[in-house]
Amino acid sequence: MYQKPPDGGWGWVIVAASFFIQFLCYGSPLAVGVLYVEWLDVFDEGKGKTAWVGSLAGGVGLLASPLCSACVSSFGARPVAIFSGFLIGGGLILSSFAPNIYFLYFSYGFMVGFGCGLLYTATVTATCQYFEKRRGLALGIVSTGSSVGTFIYASMQKELISIYGVDGCLLIIGALSLNILACGILMRPLPEVSSNREEKAVEHLGMLEKEKSLKINGNCKSVDDKTSKNKAATLPEIEKDNISHGAPEKQNCKQFIKNKCHSYLDYWEGTVDLFRNKVFAALFVNILLFDIGGFPPGFLLEDVAKSANISKEEMVVPLVFILGVMMATGKLILGILADCKWMNTLYLYVFTLIATGLAVAAVPFAKTYATLAIIAGTVGFFTGNWSIFPYVTTNTVGLDKLTHAYGILMFFAGVGNCLGPPIVGWFFDWTGSYDIAFYFCGICVLIGGLALLVVALPFWKNCGPKKSEQFSKSYSYKVAASV
Repeated sequence: MYQKPPDGGWGWVIVAASFFIQFLCYGSPLAVGVLYVEWLDVFDEGKGKTAWVGSLAGGVGLLASPLCSACVSSFGARPVAIFSGFLIGGGLILSSFAPNIYFLYFSYGFMVGFGCGLLYTATVTATCQYFEKRRGLALGIVSTGSSVGTFIYASMQKELISIYGVDGCLLIIGALSLNILACGILMRPLPEVSSNREEKAVEHLGMLEKEKSLKINGNCKSVDDKTSKNKAATLPEIEKDNISHGAPEKQNCKQFIKNKCHSYLDYWEGTVDLFRNKVFAALFVNILLFDIGGFPPGFLLEDVAKSANISKEEMVVPLVFILGVMMATGKLILGILADCKWMNTLYLYVFTLIATGLAVAAVPFAKTYATLAIIAGTVGFFTGNWSIFPYVTTNTVGLDKLTHAYGILMFFAGVGNCLGPPIVGWFFDWTGSYDIAFYFCGICVLIGGLALLVVALPFWKNCGPKKSEQFSKSYSYKVAASV
């Protein structure tokens, strides 16, 4: 049992450490588009095959979110953060020695991606332990670390590649990521406090142990007396003791298995109940389509500019840099709007989806650096809707089901992250152009947004039995102060 969150004190050290951890771990994977262009030239593989590297780095952590949560629950945030620092640093350094694209799937895709997933869970868990009233502010500061890392790493990686090449760049950022170890050491766990009831229970157990030891000593004396009289007559009693002690153990095992089976059944029944909520089912479809269509632009815009014959001299600022700056801005502004009482958070989220879909579908019409920069900024700002997605999920399913629902949604977000860039790359390999690929991406995002809008329209609460009124409250989407 942890003590009450102090909402300050060492908690601000946790926030600062978590900010820099997300900065250091997500900086390169979110700005991997700069590396992607170089890997195309180095390994001379298809765009679809090469795109798997960055998509795995972005998706593996989400796919493994249940495992990441289990690790943090079992070992704590600090050990997991330290281990992840070695994992990410080792993955980046190994990537500098990659002999082929398949090696990068493991070193950059799996090692870095899984390390990012572990660190995200660890930083969020540690921050939530230290903050309650100011939890929203604390998590907001922590989450901006990844966005700041995106635009700084975009420029830094480009500069390092021009000086040291892609291998030297990976070595340097790998060494830089080892600073995660120092930040992880600062993530001191919140002290546990035992209640008076627990202390009494411990004292009671101590008394029972003393009584038990006295009985055992008494029994041993009586057994010794009997043994001295007749050694043969003690054997059946020992066998009976073994049988009597073995029966409870078997019962405990059966009870343990039975409880586990019940917990799994409860989980799947809860999952089925979640999907009976039309808005949650639409969120599930939306997050999958959004990540398939919305993740590739930030990953591939650098190569889009190269394919459009835009010279390096014209690209004063990397497109990924612009996208990262606007994403950080979007997270902040959209988060502030979501806190306004008059704002319907679901409709705000749908608006960001429609705007993102239209911007992505406009990529084929961009033939100059200026137009690509505008599109990158627009996509970046509206994909900052990740800051309001938890609000929407909470208001859809309630706080009691949030962990269950969010785990499902994040898993399928990982599926979308893994599939999106390779699909776009395959479209280019088949057609020799990004046009159809980005039309496809824009349509995916638009379909997800429009489907969510349709099921959330107020007239649905007047359709069907009165029992469905329990879900009508979720359509108001007034964010609770504790979220």
